[in-house]
Amino acid sequence: MLPAMKSDVVLSRGNTVLIIDAKYYSHTTRRQYDKRTVHSSNLSRVFAYLKNREAEFADVPHEVSGMLLYARTDEENQPDVTYRMSGNRMSVRTLDLGLPFD
Repeated sequence: MLPAMKSDVVLSRGNTVLIIDAKYYSHTTRRQYDKRTVHSSNLSRVFAYLKNREAEFADVPHEVSGMLLYARTDEENQPDVTYRMSGNRMSVRTLDLGLPFD
């Protein structure tokens, strides 16, 4: 009865994996206590993907990273950060879909 959790994109080479979950909102961040934050449910989802994928490697050397990728909006503040979350690299980025493709 559990829903299937599948990320949007998984890039891998050997034991190095990048899990990307893409989102679109009219506002890429939300205001919480007078501070802009990313949507916590999105962050939690990518974190679950990371830890589940990481468990597949057991004792084999590996690197599993995650990225929340938001479509750029006209807001002044756009997420563009990388940090470590329980040992995994996690990025939050925006992509301007209005730019020329090439």
